[in-house]
Amino acid sequence: MSQQAGVSQQGEARTGDRAQYGVCGFLALLGILVIVDALRLGETTVTNDPIGPKAVPVLLGALLLVVAVFYAVDVARGGEGEAEAGEDVDPTSPIDWRTVGLLLAAFLVNVVLIERLGWVISGTLLFWGSAFALGNRHYVRNLAIAIGLSLATFYGFAIGLGVNLPAGVLQGIL
Repeated sequence: MSQQAGVSQQGEARTGDRAQYGVCGFLALLGILVIVDALRLGETTVTNDPIGPKAVPVLLGALLLVVAVFYAVDVARGGEGEAEAGEDVDPTSPIDWRTVGLLLAAFLVNVVLIERLGWVISGTLLFWGSAFALGNRHYVRNLAIAIGLSLATFYGFAIGLGVNLPAGVLQGIL
């Protein structure tokens, strides 16, 4: 009986996991789409560009196809990823729906208020609410950090990237 169990376990290892084959298929499909899309690019009129705009996307698509093939071969041979040793998480524990709901509420509040109040205020609520949802109970310190993060991202986007986030009620102040 133990011999039969060993054969079935070995047989399962030989065939691989369907989900991993799904990832292989997704990578192959993505590679094909990248190549097809790259081949539809028009030619440039710039004369000092010896390769053109197609080379990099075609190369990336080809590399995606190669990775998909190597990954499929590895899965077929019974290879599987190494379990994470750094995480102290019990995968059998139930989902903490309260935390998920609080995080979802923080994101929804941000979505609703970002245009009306602006990024700095809605981002502060997002960062503070996320810290609260994840269990941090240092309310005043979290509020100060949330304000700092919101201001830093507001000015980081505006100055560093040239993307203006909505200022909302703080228009003219920021």
